[in-house]
Amino acid sequence: MVTAQLRPTGSTGGMPRRVARWVATFLLGLSALLLGAAAHASDLARFLAETPAATLVPGADGYGEPAGDPPVAPVLDDGKVVAHVFLNSDHAGAVGYSGRPIHILVAIDDDAVVRGARLVEHHEPIVLVGIPESTMREVITGYIGVDATALVGAGAGERTVDIVSGATVTVMVIDDSILRASLAVARRLGLGGLAPTTRGATPPPTLRSVEATPMDWTALVAEGAVRRLAITVADINRAYEASGDRAAAARPERGDPGAFFIDMYAAQVSVPAIGVNILGEAQLRNLESTLEPGQQAIVLAARGHYSFKGSGYVRGGIFDRFQLIQGDRSIRFRDLNHERLRRVAAAEAPDLDEVDLFRIPPDAGFEPAIPWRIELLVARETAPREKAFLTFDLAYQLPERYVEPPPPPAPTTTTPTTPIEPAPPLWPQMWMRKRGEVAVLLVALAVLSAIFFFQTSLVRRPRLTRWVRYGFLLFTLLGVGLYANAQLSVVNILAVFNALVTGFDWSYFLMEPLVFVLWGAAAIALVLWGRGAYCGWLCPFGALQELTNHVARALKVPQWRVPWGLHERAWALKYLVFLALFGVSLHSLALAEQLAEVEPFKTAIVLKFAREWPFVAFALALVLVGLFVERFYCRYLCALGAALAIPGRMRIFDWLKRYRQCGNPCQRCANDCMVQAIHPEGPINPNECLYCLNCQQLYVDEHRCPVMIAKREKRERRAAQVTPRTSERIEALLTEIREGRAQSERAEERR
Repeated sequence: MVTAQLRPTGSTGGMPRRVARWVATFLLGLSALLLGAAAHASDLARFLAETPAATLVPGADGYGEPAGDPPVAPVLDDGKVVAHVFLNSDHAGAVGYSGRPIHILVAIDDDAVVRGARLVEHHEPIVLVGIPESTMREVITGYIGVDATALVGAGAGERTVDIVSGATVTVMVIDDSILRASLAVARRLGLGGLAPTTRGATPPPTLRSVEATPMDWTALVAEGAVRRLAITVADINRAYEASGDRAAAARPERGDPGAFFIDMYAAQVSVPAIGVNILGEAQLRNLESTLEPGQQAIVLAARGHYSFKGSGYVRGGIFDRFQLIQGDRSIRFRDLNHERLRRVAAAEAPDLDEVDLFRIPPDAGFEPAIPWRIELLVARETAPREKAFLTFDLAYQLPERYVEPPPPPAPTTTTPTTPIEPAPPLWPQMWMRKRGEVAVLLVALAVLSAIFFFQTSLVRRPRLTRWVRYGFLLFTLLGVGLYANAQLSVVNILAVFNALVTGFDWSYFLMEPLVFVLWGAAAIALVLWGRGAYCGWLCPFGALQELTNHVARALKVPQWRVPWGLHERAWALKYLVFLALFGVSLHSLALAEQLAEVEPFKTAIVLKFAREWPFVAFALALVLVGLFVERFYCRYLCALGAALAIPGRMRIFDWLKRYRQCGNPCQRCANDCMVQAIHPEGPINPNECLYCLNCQQLYVDEHRCPVMIAKREKRERRAAQVTPRTSERIEALLTEIREGRAQSERAEERR
């Protein structure tokens, strides 16, 4: 068991300070763009050139040449090797909240004891704009004197982690990467009594193909395919008492001592014979279609007072209460690796509060047939701003029947080898699996194109136009949004820009067929018609706002019209939000994704309001305001709309017709526009227009448009004046014709 103590660093609450952090991060991002100071991949030689040896190891006077892969360099004192220096991120996972590595130079001696540790580069937002960097340097300095072999000795798990308030994940990543990297280097060089290892000398065991047989929950647990960690309320209280932390022991967990504090289960469901019983056949097929070749997945499930997920991942995208550990390798999961499940398919499974699927990143180096464990972090408040931590391990090992032992070492003779064909890309499989949904979406886009191309004929039938719009918005909300989760986001735009800078790869963007098709349609529509094609017709959250507002209107909910002066200035808010997110993304895409929670799309559409209450409250508040101010979020806060409006000014067509009297003096269209996109002077602002076609219905309406009313009345007056005279003339002509015909007949008779 690992104990951890938390150290406060000053107030982190309050809106002004959060705003200051966002502003500071935005300025840092802009500075990186203007100065070209974007971070590059880590390089040991570069960091050694910038770090005098004496500042890392007291008394040292230089470094030797780095050697090996990953590189390790000797630390010299008068030509004698006194330590070995390496970069933690070269040997262990060191990715923090920023999504980028925390680089630390670490020096260990021949006894595998840390002689020096120095932070050389990081991109952690909480350290950049919140917690003083000196605090983090002090934490890192605390590792000097730590024996790396403690991770494999009898005392493994008895160390104390000095966690800083507000930077739990950052500190745990630092702790884990320093010790695991030190252990990896010690093993490689044979330091501290550890036997030197040769990479690839002994191949690891592999998975064995096992025929799937139906098994209930009890059988899965008995076999060991499902492993368990059960901690009662009494257990957790005894653990804190044994930790020696009097403040933590003085605040025991309340409730029945025999009740579960947490009853946690783990299963390696990417093994088909196990997965089919835990997930069911349909869910297993879905999982297998999304996994890359060799990629693995696990299910974690639990019940009790304590949640192994917590809520930190919602704010930062990273699960901070647990990590997977396999040998010297640790794996921390992000929300992109996570999928919430409704239940366990196996019969007789207990009533579980949480059932979650986690895909192990394919580049994590996970070996599916080697034992691993889940390290669970438990926190207990000891003061208003202090916590004490304990860790507990859930060990997992596949039953023997699923594991193929490693083959004996091959003879050293050289034999020809057959080149291994690269694995086919995953995205074609995704397109095949969703070909039905793609076909439906393409038909819908064709229908929308027909609406735009034949809008002149459509708007002459107001009732048909209204039902066509309502039907399409319902399809967008229910089909595109709630069913397919194909809601575009400003995060997609930031990711594309980041990919263009760091190395564009089409396969990443092709993994979501519906999103890819929608982006293609939005790009084409921007050129032809502008922003309104997507924002007005294809955005699920926009459809939700408009439909709920029209229901509110039917229920006589009063509508608020924003004064034009305020409305025109409030337009700028969404552009500021977009520019802020774009600036932050230049510094850290991960941080920009966190700040992009200003979009309610993920909460309302993707997660369908099944989320922590602050996010649900924010999304509901926007929908509620939209009942009184139609499309409130689209008008003033939508960063995606702002991003689309900028290139949308280059549209080719301008099919929204206007009369010269529009705006002078007539204000009918301006007053009826649902988003007030029409200036009082008459012009339509294409940046704000959602292409609802309401103004085009008015344009041809002979009973609402003053210009058309005047034309109709003039036509009616002319008809009223001309009709009597015309009737008399027609009657006279008919009489003449009849008389002429009679005379002709009489003349014929006389002849």
